[in-house]
Amino acid sequence: MLINPNILYYSNIQITILAGVIAHTLGFFFFRRIGNLPGVAAAGYIFPTFSMSYGLVYLVIFLFRIDYSTFQAAGSLTLSILWYFGLNILSRHLDPYSLAVVPGGTVDRLGEIDGVNWYWLDSPDTVIDRISGVVADLRADLSDEWERYIADRALSGTPVYHVKQISESLTGRVKIEHLSENTLGSLNPNQAYLKIKQAIDWVAALAALIIFLPMLGLVALAIKIDSKGPVLFRQKRMGYRGNVYQVYKFRTMKINAAVGDEKEEAITKAGDARITHFGQFLRNSRIDELPQAINILRGEMSWIGPRPEALVLSNWYEAELPFYRYRHIVRPGITGWAQVNQGHVAAVDDVLEKLHYDFYYIKNFSPWLDVLIVFRTIRTMLTGFGAR
Repeated sequence: MLINPNILYYSNIQITILAGVIAHTLGFFFFRRIGNLPGVAAAGYIFPTFSMSYGLVYLVIFLFRIDYSTFQAAGSLTLSILWYFGLNILSRHLDPYSLAVVPGGTVDRLGEIDGVNWYWLDSPDTVIDRISGVVADLRADLSDEWERYIADRALSGTPVYHVKQISESLTGRVKIEHLSENTLGSLNPNQAYLKIKQAIDWVAALAALIIFLPMLGLVALAIKIDSKGPVLFRQKRMGYRGNVYQVYKFRTMKINAAVGDEKEEAITKAGDARITHFGQFLRNSRIDELPQAINILRGEMSWIGPRPEALVLSNWYEAELPFYRYRHIVRPGITGWAQVNQGHVAAVDDVLEKLHYDFYYIKNFSPWLDVLIVFRTIRTMLTGFGAR
């Protein structure tokens, strides 16, 4: 029995159209979730987000050996990307993000945050057109007039934000110095996603070791040729739930280089003379981190999470910074929210800021934040930001 080629052709078109609709819907959903995270320049994530959604859908189609039109699929992806680029440009031109600030309490610190048109209200009678919301310190002792103003704005449909809420959403940092000041809700992150993430980490780590095994062998050979010493660097670090473990990385420094005490030896500074020529390349490209896939297989680490610190540094930070140990509530990661926003730091003042990023990650522990970190890590690998 012969099948009419035209029927097969139109069947392929219908399958491709259906797949395009599903991929576009997924891309819209991913883009909205990622776009709501702090510090996201939405236009910069349109291409990777829709490429990911279309890639996932057409990977499923490929695995099930379903015929589809490659030309139509590529056209659908291109149109989706161009459409959202156009919408993004139009929305930024017509509706810039603007917030009105009610005086009182701790709202003064909002002026340090860029990327928002701040309107500082002088009187409850002030009328500002086309604002995205109103910000107030809802814990402050506001006058009756300002409380009525806030209530009226909420009744009119204008979003009203607490100063700490808007500060966290714009900076990607959560400040916690005492348990009594905790705004995380439950101190434990989402346990279901914690288990799902561990399974994904394990599969990805096994696949990475298998796929990159030839390259890892070449890197090991290059390290031996470049400088004397072992191929792998081993170090005791503080890990999940405060358990100490041994991390594995490719060695990037000269051995037996005198730097001072144990604490100074654990700190890598900008332009560190101990780093070898080939080691600098490994750090900038993050290839030196790949052996940590072994730690992931052993359940000691994740691909994404707070960066694990050397044991001596962790003990030092715990003595200096209140609530530091809380960052060990999730598995440490090869990359993380603090790394892609701040880069590598060691001074206590900088570590406090990094701790605020870690707390934000724990509070917003989700696949959407992890996907954003993956995108930014790729950018870090291409630019070298944060690598030392």
